[in-house]
Amino acid sequence: MAVRAAVLPAIGAPLEIREIDLPDPGPGQVRVRLAAAGVCHSDLSLSDGTMRVPVPAVLGHEGAGTVVAVGEGVAHLAPGARVILNWAPSCGTCHPCTLGEVWLCVNALNGAAEVYARTTDGTDLHPGLNVAAFAEETVVPASCVLPLPDGIPLTDAALLGCAVLTGYGAVHHCARLRAGETVAVFGVGGVGLATLQAARIAGASTIVAVDVSPEKEELARAAGATEYVVASEGTPREIRALTGKQGVDVAVECVGRAVTIRTAWESTRRGGRTAVVGIGGKDQQVTFNALELFHWGRTLAGCVYGNCDPAQDLPVLADHVRAGRLDLSALVTERIALEDIPGAFDNMLAGKGGRALVVF
Repeated sequence: MAVRAAVLPAIGAPLEIREIDLPDPGPGQVRVRLAAAGVCHSDLSLSDGTMRVPVPAVLGHEGAGTVVAVGEGVAHLAPGARVILNWAPSCGTCHPCTLGEVWLCVNALNGAAEVYARTTDGTDLHPGLNVAAFAEETVVPASCVLPLPDGIPLTDAALLGCAVLTGYGAVHHCARLRAGETVAVFGVGGVGLATLQAARIAGASTIVAVDVSPEKEELARAAGATEYVVASEGTPREIRALTGKQGVDVAVECVGRAVTIRTAWESTRRGGRTAVVGIGGKDQQVTFNALELFHWGRTLAGCVYGNCDPAQDLPVLADHVRAGRLDLSALVTERIALEDIPGAFDNMLAGKGGRALVVF
């Protein structure tokens, strides 16, 4: 069956909206009709080669939809089920998985190397980050599909698949922010906005949003920021002035640039914690001297997928949504059609905030 999809023909090439031939689900597979897919900066990192991906590929890893058909052996899902795509399914048997660190599963992205569909001229296509959500429909392993809890709008639910899990997990699992602590969030994109909401839910006393764009202040404050700082060389000094000359207890870096990581670290108090969520390139080198590492006693930690277990965390997030504590629609700055994804990539490059949501 032919469906439309956004195809990345080669690394560094623009996306092409094309018809592809999508097969019926095989054993252990599920076919999903997408309701919506978020356009995430990670997709941009895949397209420009910052993160490796086999090509040609259909990108998109943050999506929600309805099960159309299931293959042999799939018993926990049925046609009509509302689901969220999980781009990083854990195998349960590798060393990190046995330690409970499912977000570090060494086999999570094996599916990205498989051929899952073909162009109408017969060219093999790979599913970018396993799930190929930039398409009207997709076929994925059953492990990449999670039931959507009741009471969540299907289109907005797409954001739960990456941005919200990442931002929530950075605050609750990686940085372990405690009620009453102070926090600074660097980068007010989709993940940054989700992080601000998570910090508010956690009971942070002061929530500082930092971004290069003054225009993002309204978005940031709506998400929970109590203070807004336009990024500059003096950002650590400004943040200390807002926190009794101490610096924040926790910083969450959502950009992936060396200068931002260094600034986030410098903005924390002595003994503070910095979680690095942003995905940077190999050319982004962060340097520290041995004395300052000893003296400041700060912690710097990488944060993969929010250090989340989606199966465990999605029901918790659903409770926050239903209770009105977490506003998914506030993360969306524009709702677009499939054809508009290349333009959304341009907006990300220009530093525009929020999340573009592809609505099918």
